[in-house]
Amino acid sequence: MSGSLSGMHVLVTGGGSGIARAAAERYHREGAVVTVLNRSRAGADAVRATSGGGIHAIVGDATDPEALRRAISEAVDTEGRLHHLTCGVGVFDGYARVSELSAEALMVAAEESWRVNVRSTLLAVNLAAPALRAARGSITLTLSESAFNAIGGGALYGSSKWALRGIVDHLSAELAPEIRVNGVAPGGTGGTRFGGLQSIGQTATADQVDGRDERIAAQTLLGVTAMPADHSGAYRFLADPVDARVITGVVIRSDGGRRL
Repeated sequence: MSGSLSGMHVLVTGGGSGIARAAAERYHREGAVVTVLNRSRAGADAVRATSGGGIHAIVGDATDPEALRRAISEAVDTEGRLHHLTCGVGVFDGYARVSELSAEALMVAAEESWRVNVRSTLLAVNLAAPALRAARGSITLTLSESAFNAIGGGALYGSSKWALRGIVDHLSAELAPEIRVNGVAPGGTGGTRFGGLQSIGQTATADQVDGRDERIAAQTLLGVTAMPADHSGAYRFLADPVDARVITGVVIRSDGGRRL
């Protein structure tokens, strides 16, 4: 398969579902050699099947250093190079209100939110940096409209995405000039099974919230509810070493104008 990313070796964490899966599938269609690390076997199996076996899917937790090391070792090319890393792991806070949680619940919920949304990203970058430097590669982090405004989640989710917004800036400076670092900040998106905080018993996923898609569309300038594939073009652009050669420290806000 040929395309704008032909021959690139790419790793996507959390790539078995939602927006990260759409990004992984777009990379694959554009000719990249794609490896996905996904916690659930069902998600890994699904992205592998949909790609006709073209996407290599590994079952593992992206918050676990050993799982990440294994995924990176399988994603690199024969010279140990990784051309692009997309971090797509995330957990939602179900609009939990900090003022209404017990102190004990707040502690465990905050730890889970930070561990999954922020620390897993820092860990992936830490472990992949040598292979990315060897390729003069790039990184794309997954943020949210919540990284800019108090919408799309509660304080726990929003603060973790604000942290990632700062991480884009700091890592783009730290890793220059060898590695470009950017982000995509999607707005509300339909067709996802975005899970809540297990530590405080949140079991519902985004697709189970009645009327959610209609509310998202009503709050955007374009009057649409984005689906995961609608964000994939932003990820493809940022991963492209030609089209985005001079792009670093940038966040693309694919939110349909909801912020306005």
